[in-house]
Amino acid sequence: MTATNQQARYFALLPAAGVGARMAANGPKQYLTVGGKPMLRHAVDAFRASALVAHTYVVVSPDDGVIDSVLPPELDGVTVLRVGGATRMDSVLNGLRALAGQLAEHDLVMVHDAARPGLTPALIAKLIDGVGDDPAGGLLALPVVDTMKRSAPGADGVSVSAATVPRNGLWSAQTPQMFSYALLLHALGSAPDANAITDDASAVEMLGLSPRLVEGHPRNLKVTLPADIRIAEMYLANEEK
Repeated sequence: MTATNQQARYFALLPAAGVGARMAANGPKQYLTVGGKPMLRHAVDAFRASALVAHTYVVVSPDDGVIDSVLPPELDGVTVLRVGGATRMDSVLNGLRALAGQLAEHDLVMVHDAARPGLTPALIAKLIDGVGDDPAGGLLALPVVDTMKRSAPGADGVSVSAATVPRNGLWSAQTPQMFSYALLLHALGSAPDANAITDDASAVEMLGLSPRLVEGHPRNLKVTLPADIRIAEMYLANEEK
């Protein structure tokens, strides 16, 4: 692949160098089996099944000894980058820098959590269509429907409800989050604190830009706790896309 075409292309980038401490598992959560195959493979296969995506890149730790069994080197449309960093932001940024010269500045990069196995080609297409040519990019997200509470420490050490937070205008961010290669590289490269960047949109917002919110789907949940696996499997068992 070269960066000579003037037409913007769409690429996927999945940071998969995390350890998944909250899952209480014996290894990285992206390799836990959900619906018969590793979570990471579900996410990668969604991009591979989309005719809109030119190529998918997966960023792992340099010493990752599992990735070759999950994504064999001969797998079409996927390249593994062994440049993972200490934080999610570091991994994404290292991946982008590793692709210098292969992607054009105006090519679009969709960053997706490896632990979101419910992504579908239809959601990928919805994001691309919803963002359009907005220079600020955009992301899948869901409007908050539950009543939101702000907690405070109670007298016995447990959390208590201190206030009700208006949910108007609140959205729960999902992935993929899509931005031009040049914008994302600049936003992450200029972010002052990697630990403060919990998603790519927050880095873009720090530049004074407002990414578009494109309504996603509950099936695209992030598997964070053990109970989330069963929920993800319920969605994966549903063949409707």
